[in-house]
Amino acid sequence: MSFLSNLFFYLSKIVWWFAAPSNVLIGMVLVGALLLFTRWSRGGRRFVVFGALGLAFCGFSPLGVWLARPLENRFPVQSQEMQPPTGILVLGGSIDQLTTAARGGQVTMGAAPGRMTEAVALARRYPEARLVFTGGSSALLRSDAADEAQSAAKLFAELGIAPERITIERESRNTFENATLTRELVRPKPGERWVLVTSAWHMPRSVGIFRRAGFDVIAYPTDFETRNTDRELWRPILPASRGLDLVDRIAREWLGLLAYRVGGRTDALFPAPDSR
Repeated sequence: MSFLSNLFFYLSKIVWWFAAPSNVLIGMVLVGALLLFTRWSRGGRRFVVFGALGLAFCGFSPLGVWLARPLENRFPVQSQEMQPPTGILVLGGSIDQLTTAARGGQVTMGAAPGRMTEAVALARRYPEARLVFTGGSSALLRSDAADEAQSAAKLFAELGIAPERITIERESRNTFENATLTRELVRPKPGERWVLVTSAWHMPRSVGIFRRAGFDVIAYPTDFETRNTDRELWRPILPASRGLDLVDRIAREWLGLLAYRVGGRTDALFPAPDSR
């Protein structure tokens, strides 16, 4: 990987750790609690109150839904009768690499299992299509994490996909590297139809990155977090841990859209379906 790719990867990991809403709010509470025992106790109380209220709002309110809906509704769900694709591209991020390694290689799914299950369903529906998984290890410091690509190949084979149909790209660590390295690997030709399978909230950024890499793809969103109903726009989220997790993940996606656009790694700030 180039110096810039490595720099972008490490900076994105470190910056996000500090920028995650839940970390920011918990940090406010902790700093405020420490200030209570100093001459700045008044400011400490404000930090504690604002941090606690922020955690409650992010956890119980539908803020995560408000943030996720525009992302998830950006690309439509594909019809079950869509034209047969040349290949099916599956982005990594579904497999819990550390747990898989710790448990003897038994594949453990994480937060986005729909990427894998829908990919297998598509592969069964279109038996002539290639199945391409792209994703290596995204760990920042740990070196004992399982190779996600190897785990994906194992899972696909166990679910009945013939090994000769499976192509694995195992070097990428983020979506930009998914796009560039996979394009080099499969070398798509004009007129071919490549379906991109990833979480619905991740689809706008993913499509924009693939377009910038010169790889036209057909969006196949999965793992929806919202139901697209009026009720979810005002209904509280329970438990609060689910709301905090959703806010963190979706806020990261919006920040990623901005960062990738500023860095020239996507073709638009908020990529949309191709008018063609």
